[in-house]
Amino acid sequence: MLFKQLKKALRRPARDILINSAAASILINKTIRRSIYRLYGMKIGNAWIAPGCEFVSDRLEVGDGSWIQRGCVFDNNAAVKIGANCDVAFNVIFITNTHVIGNENRRAGKGTPRPITVENGSWVGAGSIILPGVTIGAGCIVGAGSVVNKDCLPNGLYAGNPAKRIKDL
Repeated sequence: MLFKQLKKALRRPARDILINSAAASILINKTIRRSIYRLYGMKIGNAWIAPGCEFVSDRLEVGDGSWIQRGCVFDNNAAVKIGANCDVAFNVIFITNTHVIGNENRRAGKGTPRPITVENGSWVGAGSIILPGVTIGAGCIVGAGSVVNKDCLPNGLYAGNPAKRIKDL
């Protein structure tokens, strides 16, 4: 029992050292970084992930030809799937965690992670926040600084807080 607790307690620090420190370093080239992420269990195609990204778990899938820029945060307690040929700009935050509403003693009740999907060919602008359970349809653009709290239908430009469809593409 004690060994299991110790093993569990060491998982997060080990992940943080390997994934969020070593692999995230500017001293690691893109091929080695991608290999480390794959060894950790992430499903990374022939994609480019910049240094300085942070991950909570291995529940990440990134398609071929996609680019993820520096400073992105993946609170991926549920799956985050990014399709092929997607671009994710600087400092985008993917939040899969949410909670049921608790009683007056603690409003953030039981955690209920929900997956996020970014479909093929989409572009997520710098500083955007993608909230739990959202699907960004194929060929969408999410404007910089947007907060996406609902699904985005394919081939649209979405922007704002909350993000709204501005025009068809």
